[in-house]
Amino acid sequence: MALPGVEESTAYGSPALKVRGKLMACVPTHRSAEPGSLVVRVGFDDRAELLAAAPDIYYVTDHYLGYSAVLVRLSRVTPDVLRDLLGMAHKFVNARKERRSPSRHRRKPV
Repeated sequence: MALPGVEESTAYGSPALKVRGKLMACVPTHRSAEPGSLVVRVGFDDRAELLAAAPDIYYVTDHYLGYSAVLVRLSRVTPDVLRDLLGMAHKFVNARKERRSPSRHRRKPV
C-alpha cells in the first residue's frame, strides 16, 4: 500500500492489489495454484529469471503460462523479498500503462 496508486480491491472474488484499477497481485482462484500462494504480475523475462533462481519459491502452472505473472509460495518468501517483488509488479503494471500512447486513439486528419 506504500507504493503510489496502489489500492486494495478484489479480482475474481479474491483479495487483490491494483494500481489505478490494473491488477498487480492477488490471491489465486484457479485450482491449479497451491494453497498459500500469491499471483504477482511480472514480465515474462522476469518470470523466467525468478523461476530459474528460486523454483522452491516461484512457480507457474499451465493455467498461468499465458499470463504475465508468477505464482509465489508465501510460506517461503521473506517480507523483504515480497516487498521487492511487489515493487517489481508495480513497475511492470505502470510501464504497461505508459506504453499505451494516447496518440493511438487520435483520429487521423482527413
